[in-house]
Amino acid sequence: MAASDPIPVEVVYAAPLQQQVYRLLLPAGTTAQQAVELSGVLQAYPELQAQPLTLGIYGKAVKAEQPLRARDRVEIYRPLLGDPKEIRRRRAAEAQQRRTQGTS
Repeated sequence: MAASDPIPVEVVYAAPLQQQVYRLLLPAGTTAQQAVELSGVLQAYPELQAQPLTLGIYGKAVKAEQPLRARDRVEIYRPLLGDPKEIRRRRAAEAQQRRTQGTS
């Protein structure tokens, strides 16, 4: 593949009810943010435009300015709804309470 050849990349967004995958051929040197903008995902999901995006490539967080390589998969992460540790603590406490109530 010559340096001027387009590179294949994917942009992925997991909406609450479905996952969207956009397959693109982009110029070498395209950034993660540019790939997101060129994919059309921002038009399909306007709510993404209301907040700064958190991006990753294959599960590793990257800056929006990260240049892409061939076959990179740019992932758009949704914000967490709560602190995962606190949610686990709450579930454990509820499970303990159910066990205690079940033995009485």
